Amino acid sequence: MEIYSVPEIAKDVFWVGAKDWNRRMFDALVPLPQGTSYNAYLVKGEEKTALIDTVNPGFEEEFKEKINLVSSLEKLDYLIMNHAEPDHASAICYIMDRAPGSVLVTTERGVKMASIYNDLPEGRIKVVANGDTIDLGGKTLRFIEAPWLHWPETMFTYLPEDKVLFPCDFFGAHTAQGVYDEDLEDLIPLAKRYYGEIMMPFGKMGTKALEKIKDLDIAVLAPSHGPIYKNPQRIIEPYAKWTAGETENKALIVYVSMWGSTKLMVRTIAETLLKEGVDVRVYDLEVADTGDVARELVDSRAIILGTPTVLAGMHPLALYGTYLVKALNPPAKYGVILGSFGWGGGALKQAGDILVPSKMEVVGTLQVKGKPREEDLKRVEEIGLELARKMKA
Repeated sequence: MEIYSVPEIAKDVFWVGAKDWNRRMFDALVPLPQGTSYNAYLVKGEEKTALIDTVNPGFEEEFKEKINLVSSLEKLDYLIMNHAEPDHASAICYIMDRAPGSVLVTTERGVKMASIYNDLPEGRIKVVANGDTIDLGGKTLRFIEAPWLHWPETMFTYLPEDKVLFPCDFFGAHTAQGVYDEDLEDLIPLAKRYYGEIMMPFGKMGTKALEKIKDLDIAVLAPSHGPIYKNPQRIIEPYAKWTAGETENKALIVYVSMWGSTKLMVRTIAETLLKEGVDVRVYDLEVADTGDVARELVDSRAIILGTPTVLAGMHPLALYGTYLVKALNPPAKYGVILGSFGWGGGALKQAGDILVPSKMEVVGTLQVKGKPREEDLKRVEEIGLELARKMKA
């Protein structure tokens, strides 16, 4: 017999999710240095019960046991699907098979998305829209559509009697540590990293979602990854800045260097910016954690890319980093591209072509043949001074 922790986060509201301590990669893209959690919640009303979201594949049996510790899974009335991604919705059929009277509750878009991954039971789906409610007896679930956070069907669920908001992936963090926000001193950097990796491309939709919930009385914020917030403002306030695209006087430098030439140029511009009072963060893509880079992208005012030329194009690591910047759509206002080559150039043109659609103003570019000479480094310094002037202005 296994012993499970099932915290009661509000009266008759229980966390029944799972902690994945050893997972180290998400979507074959996002590093997870502290693992992650798949948060699901059971809400017990006087007449009916509802389960909000499910768990990642592989945790179904643990999930079932936790639910049965506080309520009979067989008698479950509603399964609320806030988001159709498999880490939250893959156990829909598993649960509904064991709760024959249960009804899946989601948006119209949610039905379409869930049908891609699951064979949904016919006649057991309730479609809800923004503002719709379900009465559990003494507890009410109110639904708030929040599309594109970060899939098209996402919705939030609000429990007004206990002032609990279940926002699915919004406000989340990838860590298996802690139960509540007060358990982790470094939670906001983890949440910022998570925002950069997942939510940053959808900043405008995030702003709209914050507007929808601004008048809600929220005592507990229960996302689908990471700790539960007993102090919701601890994460709502940073999210207001991040979704608005507020930047700091900070320059993010990402680079690759094969024989030290690009590295020398990067070091020169970094020192120039530091002398001008700019906060500088430098990441060598050969060894950097891309999650850390994503975190810095959230509020960096400038991005500096350094890459050597490899076979008439960018170094593959720099190419990956550039596409990542383009995909995440950070709020950076200024860019610089530096590079070097031996017998043939091409890296800077390729980088420029990729970044042209972005809103960044490219302050300067420089490509040198071989090792940069004194006049080359002087030009790098001039670009750095011009960048610092624009950033501080």
